[in-house]
Amino acid sequence: MIIGIAIAVIAVMAVVFVVTNLARRDRGDAVGELNRETVQRDRSSQALVTMEGEAPTGREVERQAALEWRGEEELAPRETAPPALRAPLDPEVVDVTRRQFLNRGVTTLFGVGLAGFGGSMLAFLWPNVSGGFGSKIRAGSVSDVLGQIADTKEPFYVPEGRFYVVPYPKDDVSKAKAVYTGGVLTGMEQGLTALYQKCVHLGCRVPWCKSSQWFECPCHGSKYNRVGEKTGGPAPRGLDRFPVAVEGGQIVVDTGLLSIGPPIGTNTTGQQAEGPFCA
Repeated sequence: MIIGIAIAVIAVMAVVFVVTNLARRDRGDAVGELNRETVQRDRSSQALVTMEGEAPTGREVERQAALEWRGEEELAPRETAPPALRAPLDPEVVDVTRRQFLNRGVTTLFGVGLAGFGGSMLAFLWPNVSGGFGSKIRAGSVSDVLGQIADTKEPFYVPEGRFYVVPYPKDDVSKAKAVYTGGVLTGMEQGLTALYQKCVHLGCRVPWCKSSQWFECPCHGSKYNRVGEKTGGPAPRGLDRFPVAVEGGQIVVDTGLLSIGPPIGTNTTGQQAEGPFCA
């Protein structure tokens, strides 16, 4: 009995021994025994895993072994060159497009034109206190002005103030006091009156007719005597006028204060036409 059991155990052990040797032989034929270099390489790989904390892949190990076998060194991976820096762009080209340039140009021109037009209108409407129409204007000395009127038999025209200076008969001042007041009457008392050149009908400039010795409007035929009082035509009143003063022998006319002309029917001097009419 004991002998039978011993024989069975020996037989099982023999079978296990044979099977184990056959399996080891099969693995050796398939893989082969590792040489010394392979063992050292495996050890270095283990050290690399220990130092870097990450095991290399099988493909990397095989690639490194093939390079060492051929005596070559692994080339470092090619680094991609950084992108080239673009040249700085001109801010005048980049910041302003053609449409923006045109829009800004049109807006600027429109603004400049509007400002110029507004300034010219303001300058036209604003009274000029330093000189010219709308201010006090020196027409000249009394003697020179009256002398020229007597020689030419025409009113003394002052283009800067747009008015005529004409003599007023001092004998008729008493009649004038019933119609005129203020600076206009003061000037008449000194023998002078200043008549605005504009016709009170539709604003035409009224010229002097030398033959009739009246002011005659060529537009619609309105007529005024020597001192600007209406004598005919569609005008609603006599010529408007400015205050007159004599300062140091000089005739000073205030064109900033316009006085409305006398009403229809006023004829303080009684002057009649002295010749043929011009209009």
